[in-house]
Amino acid sequence: MIAFEVKDMTCGHCVSIITRALKATDKDAGVRIDLATKRVHVEPVSADADDIAEAIRDAGYTPVSVATGHGEVAAPERGSCCGHCQ
Repeated sequence: MIAFEVKDMTCGHCVSIITRALKATDKDAGVRIDLATKRVHVEPVSADADDIAEAIRDAGYTPVSVATGHGEVAAPERGSCCGHCQ
């Protein structure tokens, strides 16, 4: 399992964009995104961590690698929407 914190992921539209980008990179990957904690969890089939991070960056977001299974992330910062939602 590969996990990233994506602080600039702020809404459901962001989740959709990131999910599509990850599936385009590795169509069979398991993708789980928790908007409340701003975590993206990927169980890759053919991509590696660098490919996944690049897909998130290419979609316009900033992935930060995090360890899986240990520790919690502080409450997400509140901010404005990604600008795509009305």
